[in-house]
Amino acid sequence: MVSEPNGPRPTLEAVAARAGVSRATVSRVVNGGAGVRAAVQERVRQAVAELGYVPNSAARSLVTRRTGAVAVVIAEPETRVFSDPFFGRQLRGISRELAAADTQLLLMFVEHRADYDRIGRYLSAGHVDGALMFSLHRDDPLPAMAERAGLPTVYGGRPGWAGGGQGPRPLYVDTDNRGGARQAVRHLLGRGRRRIAVITGPLDQTSAVDRLDGYRDALGTAEPDPRLIAEGGFTAAGGERAMAELLDAAPDLDAVFVCSDLMANGALRTLRARGRRVPEEVAVVGYDDLEPAAWADPPLTTVRQDVEEMGRLMARLLLRLLEPGKVAEADAVELAPVITEARLVVRESG
Repeated sequence: MVSEPNGPRPTLEAVAARAGVSRATVSRVVNGGAGVRAAVQERVRQAVAELGYVPNSAARSLVTRRTGAVAVVIAEPETRVFSDPFFGRQLRGISRELAAADTQLLLMFVEHRADYDRIGRYLSAGHVDGALMFSLHRDDPLPAMAERAGLPTVYGGRPGWAGGGQGPRPLYVDTDNRGGARQAVRHLLGRGRRRIAVITGPLDQTSAVDRLDGYRDALGTAEPDPRLIAEGGFTAAGGERAMAELLDAAPDLDAVFVCSDLMANGALRTLRARGRRVPEEVAVVGYDDLEPAAWADPPLTTVRQDVEEMGRLMARLLLRLLEPGKVAEADAVELAPVITEARLVVRESG
């Protein structure tokens, strides 16, 4: 028998009576406590299912000292997050992993500098069990806030903020940005391109710095021609603008490595507007292999990173940090930073 939708909610006492155990035993089973025999646990779960009992979250948090919620903090404005498929793919991986662990996701953005105080107060007030933070910038105060609050945290991207190398090693998930960039530029060199430009992301983010370093590695020079470097802000409009700057400064360029697919689509628009044929006159390679690569004309040669899996790994690391016993052995990951593979995908643009 399941309780009527508009009737009184089943109580812990009702479950205890149905299972023939004490109220304390039901509480231990419902809240994941130890010390209850398997047969008794099964009786309690059956009574819960029959009565349609739903634990009171406030009472449960008093017992477990857990809120059952995790903050996902993206250090970008809301408009940037919802216009870039990178964030959507990463959030999908995070959301699926947290949902499977019956954990709620609380999404927070940084629109203005004043938002840092609001986010810091919220994180330190015990509203969430832990945090996932990504798209951080060099001067970002969020990691220090999490550390002061004693909040278990996993980061998306290699630490590059002030103090990131001090204290306990931060847990993070990243892709091999430098290696992926090397693959892209070596591919262009192998196709006979010699004046290879680069459009970077913001250089106060480690992913952008690592991709620029990979570009330098492949060219074999620490100081490439500055006319061949432009910053595009990881946006389509930024890629469009940066490509125009490069063509004005170095009209003889014959290839461009663009450090995100979104920027690459902007760069392709500029090349079409300038009458430059791709790949005949200018070869283009992007980075991410997300939806913009499929939309591109011509289809974009790019470096693939598994963004959704990176989100899943971030959430899995945090769940293991919070409650090791709740993560299935098959899904367990070592409590250490994770670097995922980057792989070149060759299409028609370069």
